[in-house]
Amino acid sequence: MTPSPRESLDRLSRGAVDLVSPEDLLRKLEQSQASGIPLRIKAGFDPTAPDLHLGHAVLLLKLREFQDLGHQVLFLIGDFTGMIGDPTGRSEIRKPLTDAEIAANAATYREQVFRILDPEKTRVVFNSEWMRPLGVEGMIRLAARQTVAHFLDREDFRRRMEQSLPIHLHELLYPLIQGYDSVALRADVELGGTDQLFNLLVGRDLQRSYGQEPQVVLSMPLLVGLDGEKKMSKSLKNAVGILDEPFEMYGKIMSIPDAAMDSYALLLTGIPEGEIRSAHPRDAKARIALEITTRFHGAEKAREAQERFVHQFSRRETPAEIPDFLLPDSGPVRLSTVMVRAGAARSESQAKQLIAQKAVDLDGAPVTDPFAEVMASGQILRVGKRFYCRLVRG
Repeated sequence: MTPSPRESLDRLSRGAVDLVSPEDLLRKLEQSQASGIPLRIKAGFDPTAPDLHLGHAVLLLKLREFQDLGHQVLFLIGDFTGMIGDPTGRSEIRKPLTDAEIAANAATYREQVFRILDPEKTRVVFNSEWMRPLGVEGMIRLAARQTVAHFLDREDFRRRMEQSLPIHLHELLYPLIQGYDSVALRADVELGGTDQLFNLLVGRDLQRSYGQEPQVVLSMPLLVGLDGEKKMSKSLKNAVGILDEPFEMYGKIMSIPDAAMDSYALLLTGIPEGEIRSAHPRDAKARIALEITTRFHGAEKAREAQERFVHQFSRRETPAEIPDFLLPDSGPVRLSTVMVRAGAARSESQAKQLIAQKAVDLDGAPVTDPFAEVMASGQILRVGKRFYCRLVRG
């Protein structure tokens, strides 16, 4: 049974932070249902990295909800804006990408997004299609529709001004171009992260100035990474890639802090909030990990990943295959140094913190001394629930 516009609004609002405005979206949904014409749902992605992660999936899953309700997604790859570099949330200028980097990253995006989106209801577009023909005269006319004062009121620009840090003129063009994308595509709705709210609202303003009906703006929260503190990012090494293997994906999600479970369940699964909060944290996390892994790899592979995880980690059983880590030929080596070089910790200080947290053992014996040294060859180092290596002499 086709949901009513009101039911669709309730579903689409789940997890959203900003919705400008609910009344406009309800009216557009009613008009779409009456006319049989699907809404045009826009979301832009700058090809700044070759791999997508669960943070990107938050938006993609919301786009899929619109598709499941019969609407068309305009998946915009910002190959033109990628040459500028989005200043959002930055305290310094962002390095522009080369044409080769943009092309390579965009190619991987197209492959990955259809793990979530319906290809039949998705149109992939590049904003260079309308921005390059616009030319200098067109850009000047476009810039005349906004004021510098309005743009400098953005939090990130204002912060840079307070700190006497430079703001380059081309950075002011980014939200202008993103807004013009909505004009060129005649978008009915635009989605983005909460950090994109200013840019999304510029799109509404520009559409109005071009005589178009303003788009509805829907912003989604930024997913925290595996550290439970900073937003998910490949560069911060706290991300779960949507191309991660099932066991790796399942294990990473099982490592999230308990405080992050509600947001992962709300933004990445269909699990009712009450069911997560009423369950034991271990069971709730396992359900979240299973559902997310199933979404990207199917039920069979997700179950296999879960069974392997329980067999290997919940029962503290050592995996059958453990990589070797080569120690110097002789002499003791500081364990914290070994952990950093083996990739089990980002720094000596973090390695010592893990030891203090009793998250490290050698041959099954917990290590409690942060200044402990490795003496023997052949010992098995375990850090946390998922890192193992065999220490061998060269």
